Amino acid sequence: MSATGSPKRLTPRRIQAMKGGTPIVCLTAYTTPMARLLDRHCDLLLVGDSLGMVLYGMESTIGVTLDMMIAHGQAVMRGARRSCVVVDMPFGTYQETRELAYRNAVRILQETGCDAVKLEGGEEMAETIAFLVARGIPVMGHIGLMPQQVNTSGGYRSVGHSAEEAETIRRDAKAVSDAGVFSIVVEGTVEALAQNVTASLAVPTIGIGASVHCDGQILVCDDLLGLLSEFTPRFVKRYDELGARIDAAVEIYADEVRSRSFPSEDHVFKPRG
Repeated sequence: MSATGSPKRLTPRRIQAMKGGTPIVCLTAYTTPMARLLDRHCDLLLVGDSLGMVLYGMESTIGVTLDMMIAHGQAVMRGARRSCVVVDMPFGTYQETRELAYRNAVRILQETGCDAVKLEGGEEMAETIAFLVARGIPVMGHIGLMPQQVNTSGGYRSVGHSAEEAETIRRDAKAVSDAGVFSIVVEGTVEALAQNVTASLAVPTIGIGASVHCDGQILVCDDLLGLLSEFTPRFVKRYDELGARIDAAVEIYADEVRSRSFPSEDHVFKPRG
């Protein structure tokens, strides 16, 4: 506990120290109310650029802007007290030069107060990651299926099926680990390969559509809760169907409004005596 009596936030260093121990529990969060609900159960909350698709109805994450990520990062930080909070760097904010990546990462940390940033990429991003880490910016890596690269990689598909793909993923994992990331998201990767990569690294792997043997797991919270009605990926387990429950509740509300049974006497104000 901190001096104020609130739980002490998990840091990137503490997340890294969880390698090989109790699995690390991670979920996405985009808003203050959801962050408050998730915080006591999770070790890490990711403000993912998936918010473009989940909240804004975009076809991919490509259209997400830095301002959007900062606004939602600020919202999540208002609700998180214990979890390590990581904010995605959106497409185009870090690939051009390491200096551009540094300026944008600094802006994210300064304006949100989050604990770290996450960026996608393997060997090609190792130099940039090392540049950021050397200047005090904790970085979470992301390899395997990389949503920001769907336009060049052939869409959303699992990876690591061929010997060539598997070798690329192994090299990517080693490169970003050596560059200094505190953990690595491994997405949409063949199970045996994800397990092998996890065993080969000194930093934790966080699986999503990967292996149960990863050091932790992450899902998009809205997928887990059944709030998204679109296609559900194979790797998602729905723990509730809140979307259907919300639909049913709103249907009852609409019926009561139209029948004038709401508001009832219990929900209106009377003149004071």
